[in-house]
Formats: sequence, structure tokens, C-alpha cells
Amino acid sequence: MPGPPPAVAATRVAVRRALAGLPPGSLVLVACSGGADSLALAAAAAVEVARLGSRAGAVVVDHRLQAGSADVAERAAATCRGLGLSPVHVVPVDVPAAGPGPEARARVARYAALEAVADREHAAYLLLGHTRDDQAEQVLLGLARGSGARSLSGMPRARGRVLRPLLELGREVTREACSALGLEPWEDPHNRDTAYRRVRARRLVGDLEEQLGPGVAAGLARSADLLRDDADLLEELAGSARERLGDAPWPVTDLLALPRSLRGRVLRALLTGAGAPPGSTFAAHVAAVEALLTDWHGQGPVDLPGGVRVTRRDGRLLVDPGRPVE
Repeated sequence: MPGPPPAVAATRVAVRRALAGLPPGSLVLVACSGGADSLALAAAAAVEVARLGSRAGAVVVDHRLQAGSADVAERAAATCRGLGLSPVHVVPVDVPAAGPGPEARARVARYAALEAVADREHAAYLLLGHTRDDQAEQVLLGLARGSGARSLSGMPRARGRVLRPLLELGREVTREACSALGLEPWEDPHNRDTAYRRVRARRLVGDLEEQLGPGVAAGLARSADLLRDDADLLEELAGSARERLGDAPWPVTDLLALPRSLRGRVLRALLTGAGAPPGSTFAAHVAAVEALLTDWHGQGPVDLPGGVRVTRRDGRLLVDPGRPVE
């Protein structure tokens, strides 16, 4: 008896590997937008999760950023139900009008909605349909930001209950899988709008493939894997260094004794612990604090997000006038 078409088999194998060890009776949720990647993932999960004696459901997030978005969400939900997924939730969200870029605001709202449903349903895993091409675009955007190894390490295959089974597959595989299964993906018009940085990165990856030959996307994704391993080790070493240094105040000589790659990570953790909002201390902020150590000429304090002020005084690093770093 012939097996499934190659693209369908590839998506199923990817899901099978990601869910190895799933306890029977668990619920696995698929985040489905109706696009080719998430539809191919939903179809694969419907088969593989059932084989493991568990249930596969879906969550469709309606960002309400386009006319007709509710209809698109309902079509995606209907397709998921037709694949045998249950339960299937359609969740409308409000994307804030202010804040970071529109992509970031939509992403924050989407992940909050997905996690809320996963919590409510006591889901064992939440599957996302990111592919190797998405990973390549993420690395390219990280290069543009110049934010170091963690930014260049892209998206992890697993973080908590969030899994990305398709990260080793190209976008063409998910499209072929949908075609083979008779599924009609929704084409998000935002994916053609060059106002979005990710769309421009996607086109640039395509241009690089044309100019340098095939394999650019795969190479960027492979680099992300290697850099993620490096970043994980450096952060582990930085955490150990932070513990050895003990509580504040921190003598400048002790901080300068750290290798630069560790010192920057220690400083970032120190600033977050002092009150800077998580994720708000960028490379420029850390560099300004680093200058208090390595380029000291009596300069004044460094003001950071969250009202944090870092000062060097009497050979020690302080936060706010006279308040030691905690």
C-alpha cells in the first residue's frame, strides 16, 4: 500500500519527532492562521496525535486588523474541524494601537491569546507552524539589529510547552503538503506588504538565493542552531558568574575581571534585577554601562528604561544616586 505523498510524510515525521514521549490522553493544540504552514501542521498533528492516543485541537486567533478577518478565522476553524481537530477555538484579540511596531504588537496579542487557551484547556503542548524560511528571516532581522548571539539564534524548537515541529522544513514543503491534501491555504495580504520588515527580509532571502545559489535559507537556519547552543552556554556561565559575585555593591575590579562576553550578560541581568523592564535593555544600554567600567573618565550616570540610573562611585557600580545594585 503506497504511503502518503513525500511532503505530507515529511510534515508527519516532523510532528512525530516533536511529540515523542507524549503521554496518552494529552491535548495538543495547533495555532492555525489558515496559511499553508499552519494548515499543513494541523493536518499532520491530526494524524500523529491520534496515533499516540491523544487529542489534537486548534486555536485560531483573529487579530481584527483587516476587513473580513472574522470570516478568514472561521474558515480556518472549519478546515481544522474537517481535519478532525477538537476542540477548535476562534479567539478575537485587540492589538494595541501604540507601542512597538505593528508586527510586534500583533505577536504579543497572539501569543497571549494562545497561552490563555492552552492554560484553560490544560494543553500539554502548543504547536506553531514556523518553518526553516521563517527561521532564516528571523536570523536576517537579528543581523540587521546587531544584537548578538541570542538575537541571531532565532526561534527555539521547544520552549516550555511551545513546540515548532516544522523548523527543519522549507516553506515549499508545507505548500506541497496542502496541495496533496486538497487544502486551500489563505494568503495573508500582509505577507506582500513591504511596510513590514519581515516581508522585506523574506524578499531579501529570496534575492540571496538567486544571487548566491540555493541553500542560503538552510544555512541561516543552521547558523541559528549553532549560535543558540553558544548563547545557552554563555548565559549559563554568566549566571554562575553572577552568583559568584554575590550581592551588590559590585566592585569595578571584579566586573572587569570577567570576560567581555560574560560581563555584558551579567550587566544585562543586573540591570533587569535593578528594575529595568525585562527585554528593555538593548545593546546600546549595556554599552553605556560598560563604558562606566572600561572607559571611566568621571562621566555622569547612565539613565535606562524603567527609571533606572547607573552610577560609578568609589570604585563601585550603583543604581540611582547612592543605591547599590540589588
